[in-house]
Amino acid sequence: MNSNPLVSIVLASYNMGHYLPESVRTVLAQTYENIEVVIIDDGSTDDTEEQIKPLLADSRLRYIKQENQGQPKAKNNGIKACKGEYIAFCDGDDLWAPNKLEVQLPLFKDDPDVGVVYSEVSYIDDKGKPLDKEQPYERFSGKVTDKLILKNFIPFGTAIVKKQCFDEMGMFDEALPMGIDWDLWLRFSTRYKIMYTPAKTYIYRIWPGQMSSNYRGRYHHAELIMNKFISNNPGVLSQKTINRAWSDTYNSKGMAIAQAEQTIKEPLSNIATALRHDIKYIPAWKSLVKILIRRTR
Repeated sequence: MNSNPLVSIVLASYNMGHYLPESVRTVLAQTYENIEVVIIDDGSTDDTEEQIKPLLADSRLRYIKQENQGQPKAKNNGIKACKGEYIAFCDGDDLWAPNKLEVQLPLFKDDPDVGVVYSEVSYIDDKGKPLDKEQPYERFSGKVTDKLILKNFIPFGTAIVKKQCFDEMGMFDEALPMGIDWDLWLRFSTRYKIMYTPAKTYIYRIWPGQMSSNYRGRYHHAELIMNKFISNNPGVLSQKTINRAWSDTYNSKGMAIAQAEQTIKEPLSNIATALRHDIKYIPAWKSLVKILIRRTR
């Protein structure tokens, strides 16, 4: 590893003029200074361009405006514009801790097989007030494909990626409107180690109307991604792991629908499918009991 490699940061943004300048400032304020910042304005119709203009005096910053093409294409265009040995990302409404790169880059140093380094997150609301929110998933390091097929435990904006990974294994799948990061991490995990640091280097903003609340779309695309990965990578996962992954997906989908829509029939069907994939999957049995108890009330 170069002792002072250039790190490229991609901010792909659509109508985030209100938040984007603060996001950019936190990236530019890194204690690790050898950086370039590439902003891809994905056809914003708000005042994004006017908000960013005062920051363009910083020679490390490039602003590229394109017609609206969606997040996968915008991120890929950002990657193509990058010159760095490493590539990182920040969404246009989120923030970086000032020591993010200083903390994460050393994890690449001693092992050439490390392709991605990710970290922990903290949360703020739409006004910037800190939120006390538990982390939903256990984190893992090393060869993580068996774990990653079960849950996408890598918070997207925390990741720093060797550009070599994109060069060898491709960029974001532009046919996927959701789940593009999980699809990417799964591919990279077949060849590279993925390392974790518990440092909270990324601040995730939670606000009303985010795409992450679209639970039906999320599970639909999860199924597409799993089918794609399993069919494209025969032999990488054991059949037991594949069965467990499908069981977990259908169980989680069923409970998400039950909680959001206060319905029973469809969740029961999903949980039954989960158990057909893995009859020993205890969380699915627990979900079944919860649904049946709700049915008798």
